[in-house]
Amino acid sequence: MNTIGSSERTAAKVAGVTGLLAVVIVVFGNYVLLSPLLVRGDAAETARNIIAHPTQVRMALICFLLYSANVTVLLAALYVILKPVNRILALIGALFRLVFAMLWLLATLNLLGALRLLGTAPYLEGFQPGHVQALARLQIAANFDDYYVGLPFFGLAATICAYLWLRSGYIPKTLAGFGVIASAWCVICAFIFLVFPSFNKVVNDYIFDTPMAIFEMVVSLWLLFKGLRPAGTPIEFDRASNVRHNTFPIFL
Repeated sequence: MNTIGSSERTAAKVAGVTGLLAVVIVVFGNYVLLSPLLVRGDAAETARNIIAHPTQVRMALICFLLYSANVTVLLAALYVILKPVNRILALIGALFRLVFAMLWLLATLNLLGALRLLGTAPYLEGFQPGHVQALARLQIAANFDDYYVGLPFFGLAATICAYLWLRSGYIPKTLAGFGVIASAWCVICAFIFLVFPSFNKVVNDYIFDTPMAIFEMVVSLWLLFKGLRPAGTPIEFDRASNVRHNTFPIFL
């Protein structure tokens, strides 16, 4: 591997910031703004909440847009960091993460569709109120499908990145190993759930991706505060030969 250059170090800081920001954005958009308006099993009450708080819904869709943009920046930063380890795998991981980011754009369109259905356009007068409310709730429910279709791509991207982290030595190997296991677990759960929708009664939905999310958050914190140098491992560079040397063995 070549020396760690300024571009990689800058990319590490960008990845750290965007990785943490992604969590803040998605939690705020989903659980603070949107979820309180949704009433399980009651399309009419959900519709009334949306009609009463259209700005809150639009703020949620802005969060989804920002999340998609944030993930795009994150994947670019991770590619810059990990391409010296294996360019092809780093590119594949970036593309998988891009698919996941694009599916969040569909979630934005779903929210806009729900707002349109509950609007006052003249062509909506041909629908019964109950039908419109059910259609609007269906639009929002499609966000669930968008996420779980994108989750295998997210999991595959994280698995590839964790493997490259493991090979690189940029983060502790125990952390990278946990990332490989947690991300692969997410991929397996996501595929099983798509085939057997009742699987979430055996394994709770949140357990699918929570270990992977914890890994991504810890890596973001590591990159932001520790950078790319493995902890406790002084690294020296022979600039003439462009070779990296460790002053003592790495046990992490």
